[in-house]
Amino acid sequence: MNVSQILLILRARRKIILLTLLFTVAVTIAVSLVLPKSYKATSSVILNYKGVDSLTGLTLPGQLLPGYVATQIDIISSKNVALRVVDALKLAQSPTVVEQFNEATDGQGTVRDWLAELLLKKLEIVPGRESSVVEISFTGADPQFVAAVANAFADEYQQASIQLKSDPMKKATSYFDGQAKVLRDAIEAAQSRLSKYQQEHGIVSVDNRLDVESNRLNDLSAQLVAAQGQLMEASSRQRMASGQSGESPDVAGNPLIQNMKVALSAAESKFADIAQRLDKNHPQYQSAKAEVDQLRADLKAQTRITSNTVGNNAQILMQREAAIRGALAAQKTKVLELNRTRDELNVLQKDVENAQRAFDATSARLSQTRIEGQAEQSDVALLNPAVVPVKPAGPKILLNTAVAIVLGTMLGLGLGFLLEFFDRRVRSRADLADALDIPVLGVIDWRQSETPRRSSRFNGLFPRRSNLSINS
Repeated sequence: MNVSQILLILRARRKIILLTLLFTVAVTIAVSLVLPKSYKATSSVILNYKGVDSLTGLTLPGQLLPGYVATQIDIISSKNVALRVVDALKLAQSPTVVEQFNEATDGQGTVRDWLAELLLKKLEIVPGRESSVVEISFTGADPQFVAAVANAFADEYQQASIQLKSDPMKKATSYFDGQAKVLRDAIEAAQSRLSKYQQEHGIVSVDNRLDVESNRLNDLSAQLVAAQGQLMEASSRQRMASGQSGESPDVAGNPLIQNMKVALSAAESKFADIAQRLDKNHPQYQSAKAEVDQLRADLKAQTRITSNTVGNNAQILMQREAAIRGALAAQKTKVLELNRTRDELNVLQKDVENAQRAFDATSARLSQTRIEGQAEQSDVALLNPAVVPVKPAGPKILLNTAVAIVLGTMLGLGLGFLLEFFDRRVRSRADLADALDIPVLGVIDWRQSETPRRSSRFNGLFPRRSNLSINS
């Protein structure tokens, strides 16, 4: 089917097409005039999302921001918000509404859910193209009612957004409160163990005590070294004094022995002089000899006494060195015990510090979550409240008429082609050739010519060869 055939069909079926178009437009206009007027109220809210929480100052992840507006739209159109609107406007308490609910649902379900579904069907939410403004529109027959519902949706959405933020914080507050009590008990238990350990070991300040004991250990170590040196020297003097007392510096350096040696030397000189002059039986000889013998005996006795004194000094130094060595060993044991006590005490102190640190962190988080749970702040602000509409939003007669013209035209064309399909007629040479499957040799023009020049009304009985259509 070519364009000329389509035009011939449209020309032939123009009446039915026009009638269909006129009928569609007339019905649309009549229905638009009969339908009740509907009013539309719009409330605008702005979403102040900047990526930073106004209360805690925490920065939100950047990947969450693109879906923020879509999430808020889902919250506005949620059944939770719709139920809040029903409760805020007290729609479920109206006897008329309850009667309508019973008629519509036969008493199945609840009035609140039924009203919420009806409100959501007439609710329209339009986000800004490149802004954070969201328009909440509601359509209905009563202008005051639609304005009230639109404002109620905006208000309840703000309250719902606050609740959605505060409810998790309240649950977290309860959790952190329980954890804080547990950690407080842990601190008390750790502190009790630390105090008991200090009392059992008599520890007031382990660090100061350890410093004193360490200093004492160092002093004993120095005293032991000094005592060992003195003992070695005294042992050498003792050996020399006991072996060759005459050569011992302690014996030789004794003033009494030196005086006795001087006296003995003088007596020996006197005795030698008397021995040359007198016989051994002479009283002076015997007296001088007795004096020499007495001095020698006294010198020997004094030398022995001095040697014994050196030995006694060595014994005293040996005992002192042994005492210092024992004190040093005891002090080492004491310092090691203090180190062990300090290590155990450090472990207990670390337990107290860790418990305190965990308790402080939990207390800080508890304070923050409690503040967030009690906060009534929201990222949503009412930009333009809905006002009572003066002009109805529908039905729009001009728009409906334009749409009816388009639809009527399409319906008329479809109806015309449908009738042509069931009642196909010959409207051109091509139709005749297609129907009979034979070539067309000529066309008879049945229209009367204005200036008849021929007696015959045949026009082009034998057309030119180029106008003949032959089908094999």
